[in-house]
Amino acid sequence: MRSGVVLAAVLSVSTLACSKSNPEKVDLGPAALGAATASLDRAAHTSEFNPRLLRRFKPVRENLNDTTPGSAEQVALGRMLYFDKRLSKNGTQACNSCHPLDNWGADGRSTSPGAEGALGSRNSPTVYHAAGYFAQFWDGRALNVEEQAKGPLTNPVEMGLKDGAHVESILRGIPGYKPLFAAAFPGEPDPISYDNVGKAIGMFERGLVTPSRWDAYLKGDKNALNAKEVEGLRVFTNVGCMVCHTGEFVGGTMYEKVGAVEPWPNQADQGRFAVTKNETDRMVFKVPTLRNIGKTAPYFHDGSAKTLGQAVQMMGRHQLGLELSEEEVSSISAWLDALTGELPREYIKEPVLP
Repeated sequence: MRSGVVLAAVLSVSTLACSKSNPEKVDLGPAALGAATASLDRAAHTSEFNPRLLRRFKPVRENLNDTTPGSAEQVALGRMLYFDKRLSKNGTQACNSCHPLDNWGADGRSTSPGAEGALGSRNSPTVYHAAGYFAQFWDGRALNVEEQAKGPLTNPVEMGLKDGAHVESILRGIPGYKPLFAAAFPGEPDPISYDNVGKAIGMFERGLVTPSRWDAYLKGDKNALNAKEVEGLRVFTNVGCMVCHTGEFVGGTMYEKVGAVEPWPNQADQGRFAVTKNETDRMVFKVPTLRNIGKTAPYFHDGSAKTLGQAVQMMGRHQLGLELSEEEVSSISAWLDALTGELPREYIKEPVLP
């Protein structure tokens, strides 16, 4: 049916072209007809997708500070702290070590090594757009990025500092930080504090936004996605992926049991159960964002899927009870690649540290 619509439209274009007063100037060769067919095929695909479903999504905001205002001084301080390896046990690790901003916030490892080389127990997720999620960490144990930013600093497997007081003592030993904290938190008698470290890093992370072609599509530019990408979006919504992956970040809005239909292969990590001790939270994790998913392999909390296609297949099987065809996996993956955004190069440029 789709090819018939395209063919009829192409024939219509040809008829209209031949009725022009100067038909000899109209290019109806194979190249022109091929381009017209591709363009109309794109339109045919677009028209098949229900625009009402787009209401379940939302273009990303320019800055996630809009609900939690911060100052330029706080953002600048947070950027420095994010890149400062001195805030680790042996001076080898910074936030950017496991979440490299020039690589879409992910280090490409199943699990990341900490200050002494030991591997963490979960995949390090991207920090881009994290400030917009309803909770932080795979198990949701932190409410926001300001709270989350403090966790790795004192985690013995990650940056390895003893406690918040240890963090503060390091910063007080670096003279250049004193005026920066004073400017970022004016009026406070002792602005160099563990809590303010979290606040500053969080304020910086609220600017980690990557608008993409997907956002242009949501704003009305129907040419922003090609036919295969629109088809992938259609399959994505039709098979049920949209139930969990929705909203501004195409995820990050809820918890879900991994292995909802078919048990997850790796049962070692029981997810949110470790936080709540509720039996209903076994194997429950925060649903991750799909923005920039094509750049943040490997996937899932255990890093068990090495490719995007494998991740799509696993989600179909374990979450939906479906064996997706190669064509379905390919089209969904094509749409997911369209969620890759543009890195804010100036914003993430490594700063000169005090």
